[in-house]
Amino acid sequence: MTEIDHSLEPKSKTQKKRDMHALQALGEQLVMLSTEQLARFELDEQLLEAIADAKQMDSHGAKRRQLQYIGKLMRSIEPEPIQALLHKIHQQGKAAVTHLHKLEQWRDRLIAQGDTAIAELLALCPNVDRQYLRQLVRNAQQELKAQKGHKYFKLLFRYLKEIWQ
Repeated sequence: MTEIDHSLEPKSKTQKKRDMHALQALGEQLVMLSTEQLARFELDEQLLEAIADAKQMDSHGAKRRQLQYIGKLMRSIEPEPIQALLHKIHQQGKAAVTHLHKLEQWRDRLIAQGDTAIAELLALCPNVDRQYLRQLVRNAQQELKAQKGHKYFKLLFRYLKEIWQ
């Protein structure tokens, strides 16, 4: 028996449609990116212009047609490098969210446990201004008890963010 090489057969109409929809979905992901993130991709000028136009459109129908146009333009480029870079960008976003959650947990722990948590934080980060940190924690605790605003709550979070930059 001989094996048949299916790669030489022409693509079916259904497969062509699937490929077209996949490129259009990839184009949709590109439209959702910020200008700074888009700059990381090596896209031709016509495609970048079409993406910029799609970002400005409010009408559902017009945006759908523009996304179809972006999909058509993407047929001439290799999608694998774009997909790899998109995956990398999404992973960086997930890492940033995880980092912010960690900071929120530290903030909540510092407010709840006070000096115990401050000592642990100082052991991890010896260059932290101990006095300023204690002051922020104390003020945030008082704010929480009095149920007045969140000024020091936010300042404590910002300070933790500075520490772990």
